Amino acid sequence: MTLAELAEACSPRTTAQTIGRLETGMRNLSLQWMERIAIALEVDPETLVRSDNPDHPQIIATLDGDGPHPLIKPLDAILPSDLGGEGPLTVLNVNVATGPYLPGDQLWLRQILPDDVSRAMNRDVLVPRSGGRFAFGRLIDRQGSMIGLLPPGMGQKQQVVDDPPWIAVCEMLVRRL
Repeated sequence: MTLAELAEACSPRTTAQTIGRLETGMRNLSLQWMERIAIALEVDPETLVRSDNPDHPQIIATLDGDGPHPLIKPLDAILPSDLGGEGPLTVLNVNVATGPYLPGDQLWLRQILPDDVSRAMNRDVLVPRSGGRFAFGRLIDRQGSMIGLLPPGMGQKQQVVDDPPWIAVCEMLVRRL
């Protein structure tokens, strides 16, 4: 695509000179310009500022029932910070094996509001408690402002937390091999 073609594809249209100035750094590339150009190019805005030299993990093969298969073109791996979604990410580090989790595991969790508890039902969650403490386990019950968690260890009793300010739902397990 030429500078003129890109300028014409932008909405609202701009000039090839403006696109050239953005490309060479003579004009600052604002978020608004990035979005306009990305829409015109039909790409994600982040690809406009990403280096061609990948310094991030790449997916190079897939594993199927009949073994590994190469990809025609490597794909960007989803990093925990790229998970998308609403709410901040939080990480829980596992020091001692408990339930399905092993020492060294990291659980990446997304904070949600207690009003959205249906998204977290039957999933592992981290919940703040009074005094700077936390409760962790499978969210199994909600009655009014109280939620019930079943800890992952064997023989542990259900924990009940009343009116937590947020609930962090497990989204990704990172485990070293």
